[in-house]
Amino acid sequence: MPLRYITIEQAKEIYKKTIEISGGGPKGIIDAERLESVLYHIQNDDYYAEITDKITHLFYCVNKFHCFQDGNKRIAISLSAEFLILNGYVHCIHRFIREMENVTYHVAAGRLDKGLLGEIINAIIYDTIDEDEELKLRYLEAIEPK
Repeated sequence: MPLRYITIEQAKEIYKKTIEISGGGPKGIIDAERLESVLYHIQNDDYYAEITDKITHLFYCVNKFHCFQDGNKRIAISLSAEFLILNGYVHCIHRFIREMENVTYHVAAGRLDKGLLGEIINAIIYDTIDEDEELKLRYLEAIEPK
C-alpha cells in the first residue's frame, strides 16, 4: 500500500491546532517554502526508503529549521505523529508522543544527531526501545551535559 503524505495545507492546520491546544507565542509560519520542501523530500524513496527514514527527516528538519514563529519542537512531534497515523501506525502513537517530548529538546539543543534520532524513532515504532540497552546508553551519553 502506498504511503500517504502530509500536504503543506494540512501541516499549516496541524500547526494551528497544536498551538491552540498547547499554548505558546505568536502563531505563524516563517518559512513555508522550506517546510514544503521537507514535506516533498520525504516522498523520495531513493533517499528515504523506509517510513522511519521519512519520519526521522521530517522530525529533525521541522525541529531544526525553525519554519514557525513558535512551537517548532511541538510541531515536529505533531507532524510526525500525524504521518504515523496516516500510514496505519496507530499502535505506537501514544508512546511516540511521550518519548519524543524528551527527545525533541535534545535534538533542538544539538545533542542528538540525525543518525541517533533515527535509531530512537525506529526503536519506538517497532517497540524495541525497552530492551535495547546499547541504544539507551548511547542516548544517555549524547544528552549528558559536557
